Amino acid sequence: MGVKILVLGSGGREHALSWKLAQSDLVEHIYVCPGNGGTATNPKTTNLSRPLTPPYQELVCFAVQNEVSLVLPGPEEPLVLGVEKYFRKAHIMQWESPVFGPSELAARMEGSKAFSKEFMERHGIPTARFRTFSSAQVDDAVDYARNCGFRVVLKASGLAAGKGVLIPNSIDEAVEGLKQIMVANVFGAAGDQVVIEELLEGPEISVLAFSDGYTIVPLPAAQDHKRVGEGDTGPNTGGMGAYAPAPVANPATMDRIMKETLRPTVDGMRKEGFPFVGLLFTGFMLTHAGPKVLEYNVRFGDPETEALMLLLADDTDLAAILLACAERRLDSVQISTRRAFSVSVVLVSGGYPGPYPKGKHIEIGDIPSGVVVFHCGTALTGNQLVTSGGRVMAVTATAPTLEEALTLAYTACGKISFDGMAYRRDIAHRALTASKGLTYADAGVSVDAGNALVTAIKPYVHSTRRPGSDAEIGGFGGIFDLKATGYNDPVLVGGTDGVGTKLHIAIEVGLHDTVGIDLVAMSVNDLLVQGAEPLFFLDYYGCSKLDVTTAAEVVKGIAQGCRDAGCALIGGETAEMPGMYREGDYDLAGFAVGAVERHLILPRQDIVPGDVLLGIASSGLHSNGFSLVRKIVSLAGLSYSSPCPWDENISLGKHLLEPTRIYVKQVLPVAKAGLLKGMSHITGGGFIENIPRVLPKGLGCYIDVLTWSLPPVFHFLMQHGGVEPLQMARTFNNGIGLVVIVDKDQVERTLGLLRQGGNAPVYVVGEVTEKDGVEMRNLKYWATD
Repeated sequence: MGVKILVLGSGGREHALSWKLAQSDLVEHIYVCPGNGGTATNPKTTNLSRPLTPPYQELVCFAVQNEVSLVLPGPEEPLVLGVEKYFRKAHIMQWESPVFGPSELAARMEGSKAFSKEFMERHGIPTARFRTFSSAQVDDAVDYARNCGFRVVLKASGLAAGKGVLIPNSIDEAVEGLKQIMVANVFGAAGDQVVIEELLEGPEISVLAFSDGYTIVPLPAAQDHKRVGEGDTGPNTGGMGAYAPAPVANPATMDRIMKETLRPTVDGMRKEGFPFVGLLFTGFMLTHAGPKVLEYNVRFGDPETEALMLLLADDTDLAAILLACAERRLDSVQISTRRAFSVSVVLVSGGYPGPYPKGKHIEIGDIPSGVVVFHCGTALTGNQLVTSGGRVMAVTATAPTLEEALTLAYTACGKISFDGMAYRRDIAHRALTASKGLTYADAGVSVDAGNALVTAIKPYVHSTRRPGSDAEIGGFGGIFDLKATGYNDPVLVGGTDGVGTKLHIAIEVGLHDTVGIDLVAMSVNDLLVQGAEPLFFLDYYGCSKLDVTTAAEVVKGIAQGCRDAGCALIGGETAEMPGMYREGDYDLAGFAVGAVERHLILPRQDIVPGDVLLGIASSGLHSNGFSLVRKIVSLAGLSYSSPCPWDENISLGKHLLEPTRIYVKQVLPVAKAGLLKGMSHITGGGFIENIPRVLPKGLGCYIDVLTWSLPPVFHFLMQHGGVEPLQMARTFNNGIGLVVIVDKDQVERTLGLLRQGGNAPVYVVGEVTEKDGVEMRNLKYWATD
C-alpha cells in the first residue's frame, strides 16, 4: 500500500512540492487543500475544499478516514497556530509526528522574531545587534533607536503577512515607524513586541535545510528577488523570482553557515525541549564579518522551492526524505542535487503588489523542454484557467549554466499571456554581474569611500596647522620643519597609544568624535610627562567596512584634540579590512612626536623625600579600565542609553564617553619654567603602578585620598561592581589624571601658575617618601563616603 500525503496550501510552493512528490514510487495519492489550477491537473493529485483554520477538525477527520500517511503544511500560519499537534493527536500513523513540520513551540522561531533573536543570542549564532521592546515601551524604544549608533531595521515580532518590517532612512523615520507599529498598531497584534536591530549590508541568500531534530541537510543556497521592479526597485512582494545555486554562497561560506548557524540551531532547539522536525528556511546576510542570520522560517520558501525542486536529482525521493524526517532517521536517506542551475520567474497580475483584478483568462503555448510552469494564483472555472491571485505563475527552468536556464525561463514566459501580465526581466542579475570579474570593491574595499573621507576631513586637518607644519594631507608622508619651532638643543620624544574598549561604548552610543580626542590625549599626555611639547600627530583607523560619516567624526575629534594640545595632524592611515573586524566596529591607534630642550627632560634626578605631589583633576574615567566598566554596567542592569545614575540630564553612555583631559596648555609652561621635577600620567594601573615610574630607585610616596573628592562615577563603580578601594587605586585615575612633583619650597608658586594656566582643579595630594611603593592613605573613606 502506497503513501498518501495531504498538502496544505494553494500557491506555487504547494504545486512544486506536489509535482515532485508525484514522481515518487512510494506515493499513492496526494491531496492538496485547497490547491489551485495547477495542482488540479497534477498526476496522482486531488484538490480538497476544507476549512484551513484551527482546530482543523474536518481536515483531521478526512486524513483519518482516508488513511493519510503524512501532512505537509506549506505556509507558516498553520504551523505557528499548532497544526502539528492536532494531527499528532489523531495518531494517523505509528510514528510520533505525522506532520512534516515543527511543533507549535518550535514554530516560534518564525512566529516570534523576539523569541528567535533571543534564541540566537543564547546560542551564540551570528546575527545583527538588537533590542526587543513591548508595545508599552515606546519611549524606551525611541530612545534606543536614537542612541544605538547604527542604522536600524524595525520588525514587528509576530506574523504580519510578510509586511512587518520597516527600513527607515533616518532617525526621524525610525521614530515615526515605531509610533506606527507600537501606537497606531498598523500591524495589529504582530506589533505587540518590536525588535529593533542593526541594518546589515551585503548579499542576501536563503538556505533551505531538511531536519529530523538531530540531523540537518541543507539544499543549495538560493537568492530571491523581493522588489517588484527591475534593479530591485519598488515595493516588496512575496517574491518575483529566485535562482539556485547562488554563486556567492561558495563552499567556504556554506561550511560556515553549517558550523556557525544550522548545526547550533538544531542542537539548541533540541536541548531546549522543542526539537525541529521539518524544513528550516534561514535567511542570511553575507556581511564582511561572515554570514549573519536575518530570520528563521519554519517551512518551504516561495519562490525558492520552485527552483530547488528542479535541482533535486532523479535518485532523490522527496517523499522518502519527508518520511525519514518524521521518523527521526534523516541520515538514512540520500539527498543529492543536479550539477545545474535553476531559475524561477514569477508572472504577476497587473497592479500587484497593490490591488489587482482576478478572473483573467490565461493562455499557455508550447513550453520548451526543461521548463515547468508552477501555478501560484490560478483557478479552473469550468475548463478555463484564470488568475486568482497577485502572483499567478512561477515559470521555472533548469540547465547546465545559469545563462541557459534564464534563456529557457524567459522563452517560456513569452509563451504565456493574460491581461495585465508583468514580470521582472532581470532575475539573477546579481550573479550575472558578479560573473563579469572581481574588483577591489567586490572584496569589500572601497577606494571611492577612502577618497571621500580624505575630502571630508581636509578642513579638520587644516585647522591644526602650526609653526613647522601647514597640516596638509594626501602625500606619502607628513612633513614637519623642526627648525621653525625655535628649539636650541631639542630632543625628540615619541609616544603611541589607543583608546581601548571605550570604543565599544562609542560604537553602541553612536558618538564618535570624543574618542578622537581621547586618542590624541593618551599620546600627548605621555609626551608631556617627559617635559615635551607635542609637535605633530598621526592616526590609524582600521575597520571592516569604511563608513565615511563615522570615520570623519572620529577625525574631527582627533583634530580637536590636536588643537587642544597645540600639535599638527600631519597624516594617518585608514585601513579597510573585510573580515578582520566585526561589522560596524573600528579600531584606533595614534602616534605623537614632541620636543624638549635637553636640559628640561623629565623626570629630573634631584627628586628627594619631602618633595610634594600635586594632583590635577581628571575629566572622568579618561580611557582606561573600560573592560571593567562595561562589566559593571552590565551587572547593574543598565544600558548606555539609560539615564546616568548621578546625572539624569545625560545618558550613561554619553557621560562615560567624556573625553580624556589634555593637560598640555595648563602644564607645559610650568614645566618649561623649570618648576617641575617629574610628572606621572595616571592611566591604566592607577596611582599604584604609574607614580613609581618617575621616582628614583629606593623612593616612594604617599597619596592622601581625603585631599580631593572622589567623583560620582567612581562611587558608582565601587558600589555596583563591589570593587575594593585598593583595587580602585590600581585600576582607575579616581579623579586625578596627572600628578606633578615639585620642591616643597615651590609649591605655592607652582599651584598659582597651574591654576592660572587652566580650568582643571589642582590639589596637594601627597609627598615623596623614603619607602618604596605608593602608600594610599585614608582609603577607608572611599568605601564609606
